[in-house]
Amino acid sequence: MQKARAAFASGKTRDVSFRVRQLENLLRMYEENEADLMNALYKDLRKPKPEAKLMEIEVLKSDVRTMIQNCKEWSKPQRVPKTLVTMMDTPVILQDPYGVVLVIGSWNYPVQLSLIPVSGAIAAGNCVIIKPSEIAPASSKLLEELIPRYLDSECFQVVTGGPSTVQELLKQKFDYIFFTGSTNIGKLVREAANKHLTPVTLELGGKSPVYVDESVDMTIAARRIIWGKMVNCGQTCIAPDYVLCNKSTRDRLIDKIREILIEWYGEDPQSSPDLCRIVNVRHFQRLQAMLGGSKIAIGGKVDADDLWIEPTVLIDVKPTDPVMQEEIFGPILPILEVESAYDAIQFINAREKALTIYIFSRSAKTQQAFLEETSCGSVCVNDTMMQFTGRSRLACTSFLKTRN
Repeated sequence: MQKARAAFASGKTRDVSFRVRQLENLLRMYEENEADLMNALYKDLRKPKPEAKLMEIEVLKSDVRTMIQNCKEWSKPQRVPKTLVTMMDTPVILQDPYGVVLVIGSWNYPVQLSLIPVSGAIAAGNCVIIKPSEIAPASSKLLEELIPRYLDSECFQVVTGGPSTVQELLKQKFDYIFFTGSTNIGKLVREAANKHLTPVTLELGGKSPVYVDESVDMTIAARRIIWGKMVNCGQTCIAPDYVLCNKSTRDRLIDKIREILIEWYGEDPQSSPDLCRIVNVRHFQRLQAMLGGSKIAIGGKVDADDLWIEPTVLIDVKPTDPVMQEEIFGPILPILEVESAYDAIQFINAREKALTIYIFSRSAKTQQAFLEETSCGSVCVNDTMMQFTGRSRLACTSFLKTRN
């Protein structure tokens, strides 16, 4: 912390050319170590290499290229409209970095979510201390090795360790904290930040419902829902969490899901090279407990030794069932019956604000009803896995690049 404070006080990060060089080094790190990064992701989550490349490495490359292209322009003073008070002046807004930023990454995308906030922090002229998740040890160890080789070691540091390390970090006075993880830990981060009046971004989770009506092409809807659910074995904060539809739509949807799962992953999905595993025993046991209380329509097999839970669809689900009490964060998809879009909206509004709501309907009236009558971080029509912002407990500020 003292090293980072001294580096920021020296003024070296205020030089835009320094920021651009660091960003170019970060891009080079991604390009030169792609294989090692994907191997680490495989060790931590059994993440298939094509998925690791698409959902982590390429996302990071695209992000840092955007920062390189725009860093100089974003750093320029911005003129503002004159008012009666300033009509004789030339008012401008200067882009000033926060100082020393703490980034606490998450285990589900342990490379991407540890480094996406870093590129924005670098572009804005900050020093950064990065704390990757100890639940993904191979990725954490690799970042600890790579960052000092490519970035200025005084300005950018990696700190590894478990919960006690995070507790010690949070006792320090940072100028900004960016946390990705669970709501419970996010509350603790926010509480610690409040002691120093430190601004904070909490990128947390929540349940993301899906509404499907009878007007859609059911094959397309099923493909898009299952793709969104099974990426990273459901361990994605914006993965579809549960489906709301009427009984006839449910039956048609289940038939299509069953066909698609066999088409994509074969008769024995456990042997498929395209499905991740659950990250650890604790999360496996948490998900296994969710299978009780509801009827299994598809899947349901588990293998504790392999941290494997088969892609599973539950029906006859009640709002009081275990699977409906928290974000699922796994390959389990409950389907609940509602009679209409109105009933679905009422069901969603009666619960904690959703992170994302997915609407599968050709009806413009139905789409508009969800847009106008629900409150959530984002709404996506006839697709899944979109970019997101947050509301309520889910995120305390919008996660947009130009706000870094």
